[in-house]
Amino acid sequence: MWVAAGSGAQPTGRESEHAAWPSRRVVAAWFAGFTVFAGGMAAFAGHEDSDWAIWAFGAYAITTMLLWFTTGWVLPLVTAVAGALIAPLLWLATLLPVPAEVLVLGRGATHLLKYGTPYLPPSQLLDWRSYNPYLPVMEVFGLPRSAGLSGVPGDPRVWVSLATTALFLAAFRVMSPHGLRGCPQCRKRVAGLTALAVASPMIAYPLALGITDPPVIAALCLALALASRGALLRAALVLAAACAAKTTAWALVPVLAIMAWVQHAPRAAVRFTATAVAATGLLALLAAPEALATPDAVRQNLIDFPLGLTKHKTPAASPLPGHLIAQLGTAGHYTAMALMALAAVAFAAWILLRPPRDARDAAWRLAVGYTVMFVLDPSTRFGYFVYPLALLGWLALTKTRDPERTEPTPPDALLVPSGGPAG
Repeated sequence: MWVAAGSGAQPTGRESEHAAWPSRRVVAAWFAGFTVFAGGMAAFAGHEDSDWAIWAFGAYAITTMLLWFTTGWVLPLVTAVAGALIAPLLWLATLLPVPAEVLVLGRGATHLLKYGTPYLPPSQLLDWRSYNPYLPVMEVFGLPRSAGLSGVPGDPRVWVSLATTALFLAAFRVMSPHGLRGCPQCRKRVAGLTALAVASPMIAYPLALGITDPPVIAALCLALALASRGALLRAALVLAAACAAKTTAWALVPVLAIMAWVQHAPRAAVRFTATAVAATGLLALLAAPEALATPDAVRQNLIDFPLGLTKHKTPAASPLPGHLIAQLGTAGHYTAMALMALAAVAFAAWILLRPPRDARDAAWRLAVGYTVMFVLDPSTRFGYFVYPLALLGWLALTKTRDPERTEPTPPDALLVPSGGPAG
């Protein structure tokens, strides 16, 4: 059990080896910021976004007050997860129309079961909802409904949420200094950090709406965690699963490969890269064995549609430079693509000339790279920035001990009065 709040106990002996829990004052400030964000969405967003925001605003506000006026951790974290993720997910899944992302996953999984590929042929691409920009492994989340599981249990959002939570749990487990079975303090810390991660708007919001980025983000964090422990081949396999689900994961392959080259040896970098690339291809092939028989469909779904080169274009767009430049016409569109290519070359030069020293440095480089690419993407939307924000959150939650800004593993008590958050 966690030490009771107010006992004044300090970590001694083996407990002093544990990575510190984020300061209660810092966590309270995070949730205050989450409250403002959700309140803004509730006031100005529409449709499903507003529904999520109303639930999340209440959950984040209550969590902030609990963090300020009590010293217990369990009740605030349970409130945050239940109010920002579980309740709105069930509300949206049962009472509102199915969003486009969930429809695409379900249709792709059904088509995969029937024809061995999740992609509709060009003749059936009748509007933007007909396209499937996901790689084959992502269709796994649509298989329960396609196999006949109805209602909430068959909703892909439930399975995406479970997978995301499990991946974050595994990532924080890898970063734990001791095995969970023999160390209660590590078990509590891993559970608490996982709750913080999935309750944050960067993860809870897209999960509730059926957006497929959270499991990819969680897999990136797990790969970074494994790489930080020197388990490069396991990191490559985890990263391959993410790469076979969504192309946004591909950016981490060269970053970790260069880190492995510098931190370990050229041979380690080659093994990591070969494993990641080969496993990605194998997983994609096993998940969709007939996809290669329809190269035109693969190209239009996975390349042309995300780049805005198809007749029917995604409505997901935000007034960012890449989109604004692309709106100038054909020349503007190709200009935006050229800028993306130049940014990719500049990013490659950056990590080659100043290689990442470790996994934390790699995560920071990846966050910068994502930010630049999403700003220049012709089909960009603000939601893509969940990747760099989540990576910054990962860095904050896995930061090394700082006695002045952190505190020991959180106490056990559900609700203990306090005059304010302990520093």
